[in-house]
Amino acid sequence: MPEFIIPSSPRHKPRLHPLCSALLVALALPIHAQDSDNTKEDSERGIELITVTATRQVENLQDVPIAITALSANELEKMQIQDLGDLESKVPNLNLHVGDASNAVVYIRGVGQIDSISFNDPGVGVYLDDVYMGRVQGAFLDVVDPQQIEVLRGPQGTLYGRNTIGGAIKFTSAKPTEDTEAYLGLNLGNYNQLGLKGSISGSLISDTLTGRFALSSKKRDGYSNNLFDGGDDNDKDTLAWRGSLMYQPTDYFSAYLVLDGSDSSPNHSRTPHRETPIYSLSAGGFLPAGDDPFEVDVTYNDLEKLKTKGAALTLEYNWGNNTVKSISAYREMDYRTHLDLDGSADETFGIYNFEEQDQFSQELQWLYRTDSLSVVSGLYYFKENDLTLGGAVAPEFFVPLGDGVYFPFPVINAGKRDQINTSSAVYTNINVDLTKRLSLTLGARYTTEKKSVSNEGEEFFGTGITTAEQMEQVFGTGVGFGQTGYEAEQDWNSFSPKVVLDYKATKKTLVYGSASRGFKSGGFNGRLTSIAQPFDPETMWSYEVGSKSLLNDDNIRLNMAAFYNDYKNFQLSRFSIDPDTGAFLSLFDNAGKASIYGAEMEFSAMLTADLTLNINVGYLGGGYDNLIGDFGEEVSDKRELVNAPKWNGRLGLEYWFDIGAKGSLWASLSSSYRSKTYLTVSSSEVLAQDAYSLLDVSVRYRSPDERWQVMLYGKNLTDKHYRQHGFDLSASPGVQLGYYGAPRTFGIDIKYEF
Repeated sequence: MPEFIIPSSPRHKPRLHPLCSALLVALALPIHAQDSDNTKEDSERGIELITVTATRQVENLQDVPIAITALSANELEKMQIQDLGDLESKVPNLNLHVGDASNAVVYIRGVGQIDSISFNDPGVGVYLDDVYMGRVQGAFLDVVDPQQIEVLRGPQGTLYGRNTIGGAIKFTSAKPTEDTEAYLGLNLGNYNQLGLKGSISGSLISDTLTGRFALSSKKRDGYSNNLFDGGDDNDKDTLAWRGSLMYQPTDYFSAYLVLDGSDSSPNHSRTPHRETPIYSLSAGGFLPAGDDPFEVDVTYNDLEKLKTKGAALTLEYNWGNNTVKSISAYREMDYRTHLDLDGSADETFGIYNFEEQDQFSQELQWLYRTDSLSVVSGLYYFKENDLTLGGAVAPEFFVPLGDGVYFPFPVINAGKRDQINTSSAVYTNINVDLTKRLSLTLGARYTTEKKSVSNEGEEFFGTGITTAEQMEQVFGTGVGFGQTGYEAEQDWNSFSPKVVLDYKATKKTLVYGSASRGFKSGGFNGRLTSIAQPFDPETMWSYEVGSKSLLNDDNIRLNMAAFYNDYKNFQLSRFSIDPDTGAFLSLFDNAGKASIYGAEMEFSAMLTADLTLNINVGYLGGGYDNLIGDFGEEVSDKRELVNAPKWNGRLGLEYWFDIGAKGSLWASLSSSYRSKTYLTVSSSEVLAQDAYSLLDVSVRYRSPDERWQVMLYGKNLTDKHYRQHGFDLSASPGVQLGYYGAPRTFGIDIKYEF
């Protein structure tokens, strides 16, 4: 939830899922063996072999003893992955969507962070070309000119460290090529969607310097209609670009520079649907909840601007079995928004957030590799500056006094938080072959985190100041009243070990077991401006067993994992009301511990030369062992894990049609499933999303010379209405709000490759 200041007091037992049954049927079918001729089309039809960098080294996906889903550029294009949110159904036990404030809400295996405010950190790290992104704003990436995306499940505390307690998502952009290549793409769809993209790559100095540049523009109307002014809501208007240079004067040295930027400026912010009635001071009664989730009636949704830019330089020197690497990066983010959180045309609860953030990171790595030993060691430094001004524009706010009495309590306020975060770490990861088949990995990372914060608050109601922009101009000049503030600083240290045993049962089958520890940084509750309320880091021990297999002449890939997480000190954001004063309370603290267990399966098989089956299934069990709710009450037996559906999965079929010399024709049909999901810490049944399925289809034609391709696609063909995000503000101002996923969308993609 975005920034606002609190008003002062008034003056299991699993069953076999249908997707699992489908797998058993598929394993019973005769599987087609590929012909020896390996043309480009045969390669696309087959089970794609992907190399990953999950261990900071280039390795075959099937040889890495970690639960990873990796999607190549070709797979991302075929699946119509246009932003990170489209990954959700493609990866077992992943919940990923955009939140209320352009933030990436990422949960892996039930671990993540739902809040968007900058005083807390994500529970899943997002990396852009090996650079950690410190804020959830700007981390919900559009997929522009990718090389591949890797999703690492489970804590990555040793090699990735900072705030990867749930896992990591790695976006790797396409690198410059020696040969000249380029493409242009056009996307047209419903809701007046218009997308343009293009990329060009080639040699600038023969055998020495190559370059690449990519550009993407996306626009569409909003999915929702606003009854207040007749406009649309949740529209899109984004421009993103990336340029890169690869300098390689010798076989031993390379320098890789990546520059990127994005500008998102839609006409409206994302508005939630009012799921329950809310009291209206002006009407003197309750406004009913709406029936249509894509129909809103709000006033404070007129601003949403997000700009990012970054630079990363990777220097690499190789000699013998050694590699030394330096990754230096700088990023900036500027975010401004108005959000309507009463879901009505009243001015009951308008929230604004103006945030400027910059970060610098430096990583030094030493890699050593022989046939039987590999070592990855490094030093890491990260520094982040974040300046946030946020608060409430709520002249019709009220306090419920009981017995149907609502006391007007107008709020026009601002809070300014200046926060500096630093993180330093040293790590090593050693893999040694004990025998020809058995390997041992030992890893360890020691991290020191420090946060320094200066927080100030002011009230402005009755001063003639009525807008967020006016408060921004006069904050700290003496116009406001009721000034509060504090300065605080705290350090935290963490040791994150890892041990893995893996065994090559056959040439194409790997089994492994691991134990690893992850942590997520502590901090201070940034919504409080009168006192410093620190919260401690989260910690989690995760135990995992798994297997990875290529079967039937590499025509079947079957990867499985089972895990148990011992999750302690987890940080929860919740909203309540002071029983003595009636004041709105925002709480952020370490609320207890949880045990989470589950299993995952990813299965791909060529059933015939033309037909491929893809299945993934995830199962999550467990829950809170201890959970402290309002007023110190133990409520673990009354709450469910957030963004942790018991079952999730996807079944997809791909078919190649034989059209001879006229080119190639490919079609895909898939259905994804997600069981009941609780979206709020309160486990609100009103906001919980019941089980649902989504149906997607796409058809692609490629010309005989492979330059032209046209794809028709449809997503959520049954036009299912489903919540992805929610806020339970039933304590105050007495409303529950739901954010819905995209309705039925369809379109056409046209691409020309030079």
